[in-house]
Amino acid sequence: MFFSFFAELREARVPVSLREYLTLMEAMQKRIAAFNIEDFYFLARTALVKDERHLDRFDRVFGHCFRGIETPTDPTTAIPESWLRKIAERFLTQEEEQLIESLGGWEQLMETLRRRLAEQRSRHQGGNKWIGTAGTSPFGAFGYNPEGVRIGQHESRNRSGVKVWDRREFRTLDDTVELGTRHIKLGLRRLRQFAREGAAEELDLDDTVKSTAHNAGWLDLRLVPERHNVVKLLLFLDVGGSMEDHVRVCEELFSAARSEFKHLIHFYFHNCVYDWVWRDLRRRQVEQVSIMELIRTYDRSYRIVLVGDASMSPYEIEKEGGSVERWNDEPGEVWLRRLFDAYPRAAWLNPVPEKHWPGTASIGMIRRITEDRMFPLTLDGIDRAMRSLKRRG
Repeated sequence: MFFSFFAELREARVPVSLREYLTLMEAMQKRIAAFNIEDFYFLARTALVKDERHLDRFDRVFGHCFRGIETPTDPTTAIPESWLRKIAERFLTQEEEQLIESLGGWEQLMETLRRRLAEQRSRHQGGNKWIGTAGTSPFGAFGYNPEGVRIGQHESRNRSGVKVWDRREFRTLDDTVELGTRHIKLGLRRLRQFAREGAAEELDLDDTVKSTAHNAGWLDLRLVPERHNVVKLLLFLDVGGSMEDHVRVCEELFSAARSEFKHLIHFYFHNCVYDWVWRDLRRRQVEQVSIMELIRTYDRSYRIVLVGDASMSPYEIEKEGGSVERWNDEPGEVWLRRLFDAYPRAAWLNPVPEKHWPGTASIGMIRRITEDRMFPLTLDGIDRAMRSLKRRG
């Protein structure tokens, strides 16, 4: 490693001599900069650089040669925070989990949280009442409760939280992802309806041959407008939370849809549709699209497809304030019905295998709301969904 560093400095035209390199090695043997990358940087710069004009070249070579190397933590002075956090997490057996009861519903959970916030004065860990960590309380992080409010935990562990008291950052799906298979595109093509629109730019070979023959052999080019898929589609994509397990297949679907539908407009939501959706998740806190404005903008000729695992707390669907991120004045069910009433040609694609749907209450609720227009995100499911969108109207 050190000799390649020396060689790369020479290639970068930093005038380093062999004597200077041996001086650096001697200093390392004497542990002048032992186990500390920052100390080694200053030692190497002192030993090898004789002119400040070469400092920039030295820094670039040093960064290339030693990128990713970190100074190990001294075990006598600090323990990594990630270790402490894992120690704090509490994992229970199935028997222990069954002994822990929920508070008894959404209203009771929210009322109890209000009281805890007013009463609690210090940090707690391992208990079953206060807001804390590694316990069985309904409020906090790194513990377990069948119905709880997750506060201060980076990601889901048991997927039993009914509300998350953190700002969530999700990533926008990449529509440039190349498909591993072309079959998704083939499934989407069942929804195509072609028409020729716009300027005449495409050669009509049959008509050109016929016209040229009738013109005594003089070439007579005939052009027609390009043939396009005229189906208009609104695509709603669930992102974040449990959908992180399905990012790849959703990106493949998104990429295929972008290539198959000229009139495609996409939006993002989280878990359930409420009064707002987003076009760009990086700016979703400031650039929101109202569902009512969306309905006024896009007429009933549009088809809509929602993509999501429908796996959430039932409160997110049936309760005011049930959204895990914010307070919603009307339940998610109300907004879903408004959307499906406005666009009768609609379908929901679910990446969860169909055989697992009966085990999740929220999936059954969404299926009833969508009048059983939920299909698995498989090749057969996409095919069935596209057929359904063509029949309805």
